[in-house]
Amino acid sequence: MTVIDQQYQEHTSNTVPGHPRILALANQKGGVGKTTTAINLGTALAAIGERVLIVDLDPQGNASTGLGIDRRNRNCSTYDVLIGEAPLRDAVVVTAVPRLHIAASTMDLSGLELELGSARDRAFRLRDAIGELNNNVSPGSDYTYVLIDCPPSLNLLTVNAMAASDAILVPLQCEFFALEGLSQLLQTVEQVRSTLNPNLSIHGIVLTMFDSRNNLSNQVVADVREFMGSKVYETMIPRNVRISEAPSYGKPVLVYDLKCSGSEAYLRLATEVIQRERDLRTAH
Repeated sequence: MTVIDQQYQEHTSNTVPGHPRILALANQKGGVGKTTTAINLGTALAAIGERVLIVDLDPQGNASTGLGIDRRNRNCSTYDVLIGEAPLRDAVVVTAVPRLHIAASTMDLSGLELELGSARDRAFRLRDAIGELNNNVSPGSDYTYVLIDCPPSLNLLTVNAMAASDAILVPLQCEFFALEGLSQLLQTVEQVRSTLNPNLSIHGIVLTMFDSRNNLSNQVVADVREFMGSKVYETMIPRNVRISEAPSYGKPVLVYDLKCSGSEAYLRLATEVIQRERDLRTAH
């Protein structure tokens, strides 16, 4: 795992000690690159010195599998955390990537909505669990970023992620119906902001599976940039076979093939995310 350490550069973290920046990766459409972005953005942030926790909130558990966490080793999962049977720290496992940990998920999550029913705090379970995360830890072992991988739907799990987060990062595939799904997501963000989390914002939109040879891809990029302006990151994630292959080896693409175009794109995205964080702090 030396490739990530080679990328490591000491830099001053832009987060307040004890308070990780919490970003939810959300889009109710499946197959847009949410999990891929969670894994590889998390790896890239860790590579440049951040201490990152990925919270897998998708019952399919692909983020956990993609980071090499065997299903048999998920004795305590995000399900146990959300039903109140375990603190988040108990669900955290280390990955092969230095400074990157994950709270794994299991299929049990798919029944959470029924189980929590009308519990008054059902939308705030994750917020409260993350709130306790950096309490009573030694300096240097707290997380600076928490990335939440949401399921491909706007259900109670996604609402928990939005209620817990500082901002939403939206992976958007360069395909025909991209904008249609985006407007629905923005409505949900607005609802959560007005009822559950007044500080929630859109951190940015990352265009995924971009193919410069494809006219449709280029048209989608132009449309999304016109519609969302500066909210769209400059970095676009290309369609890249190495990105697709990496999860089957239980590795982020940055570990699987550091030199491929996909890895380079995710490192650029991590730099852009951190720059936006600095700009936000300066603005406040």
